[in-house]
Amino acid sequence: MALETVHMLEFPQHGDERGHLVVIEGKSDIPFPIRRVFYIYGSDAEVMRGQHANRRTEFVLINVSGRSKVTVRDGLGNAVTFALNRPHTGIYIPRMVWKEMCDFSADSVLLVLASEHYDSAEYIRSYDEFVKEVSRHA
Repeated sequence: MALETVHMLEFPQHGDERGHLVVIEGKSDIPFPIRRVFYIYGSDAEVMRGQHANRRTEFVLINVSGRSKVTVRDGLGNAVTFALNRPHTGIYIPRMVWKEMCDFSADSVLLVLASEHYDSAEYIRSYDEFVKEVSRHA
């Protein structure tokens, strides 16, 4: 899967003197219906999270508090790093893209919206295996 399909999303903000509200709807603001939601917090700056690809699941990652970085790899030698540091932006990651999250601020809360329910069988947790699988389909 080409890294050109990975891209930043900006969600509409609504707000006034009381604060801000961001609404995200599946198949409208993101390109898939949301079947799973989870979040990551309490990770130190030097911790590397993710380190996997998914055969079926698409993701949107949003740092709703603090900041983090996400590096995506296509298995063909290309990589791009995104900074997530605004609660109304996210990164869309399609299936078969390797992802690594790092450089978490102390107040980071990384919200993850997923297109599929959890299924450990569809995860590729070895980068070498991921490269082999991508190469077979290239």
